[in-house]
Amino acid sequence: MRLATNSAAALGALVLFGAGFAGPVTADNLTATSWGGSYSESQRKAYYEPFMKATGHTVLEDEWGGDLAKIRAMVETNTYTTHVIDAESPDVQQGCDEGILEPIDYDALGFGPDDMAAGAGHECGVGTISWSTTLVYDKDQISGAGPANWADFWNVSKFPGKRALYKGANPNLEFALFADGVAASDMYKVLSTPEGVDRAFAKLSELKPHLIWWESGAQAPQLLADKEVSMTSAWNGRAYTAIVNDGRNFEIVWDGQVIDYDYWIVPAGHPELALAWEFIKFASSPENQGNQSKYISYGCLRKGCDAYVDPKILPHLPTAPANMKNWLKSSTNWWVDNGDDMSKRYNTWVAKD
Repeated sequence: MRLATNSAAALGALVLFGAGFAGPVTADNLTATSWGGSYSESQRKAYYEPFMKATGHTVLEDEWGGDLAKIRAMVETNTYTTHVIDAESPDVQQGCDEGILEPIDYDALGFGPDDMAAGAGHECGVGTISWSTTLVYDKDQISGAGPANWADFWNVSKFPGKRALYKGANPNLEFALFADGVAASDMYKVLSTPEGVDRAFAKLSELKPHLIWWESGAQAPQLLADKEVSMTSAWNGRAYTAIVNDGRNFEIVWDGQVIDYDYWIVPAGHPELALAWEFIKFASSPENQGNQSKYISYGCLRKGCDAYVDPKILPHLPTAPANMKNWLKSSTNWWVDNGDDMSKRYNTWVAKD
């Protein structure tokens, strides 16, 4: 989900410390670290407030930007400032490989990986949402038939004006290859060759004169609202919130969406594992996972959770059948193996005139 800048205010016994990690953990206080903005607000309503009411524990909120170095520092110094962290799948795999994440005690949770969607029950993480990065455009700026896919996003003759993309390689390499005609089934075969990576960067270079970068989830819909761009990539939940809560005249294009999962993780060696497992068990119940979609349109991952999703919300989830006619599951393994090199190359490419 990456860092969001518009932090919500603390509510009652809930305290938000802001970006970075908070002070040392305290018995009976659980610190949950996530991405801020409307996403953390959805977690507050679906998980934190009900957990406090059910258990008497106080939940303290914190934010991060996906920097594993902060978890490494906690583990190496044996100084823990958070119990549970919402993390993206490449960070879960990398942290697990490094040994800085606690293996999940599924016996303590009372359910196992088979009770989750495929891939959601990880050795070091418990899946909490499915989300996607999609193409979104402003219907106030583009009347009539709008862009239908990533090839249209690249078509500045048919759709003039500025576009916005996330200021990072993932998943822009995939979007570039979608625009260049690569099928989802071939995506990581192509990207696993030097020629495929060169092809993706060449396609990105075609669009570079027309691009503005966004760096937080809130920025993408705001760039559309401010008319700085006519179309952008965006996390589907942020786009949905802008449409439903803010009344924006935006359209989500599901063709070519890249789907990924977020997970609850725990720093290795945490001294209060029982409290961490208690929270993850609570937050991972089918009912509570399904309820989160009331507040943001991300899919749930515990089997049976769809029964608790508002039927009005189901068509707006990334996993709705109508939205999965041409989609891609982000390859955690590919990004773990190649992410550092791709990020270095991408950042160098962005910095060039």
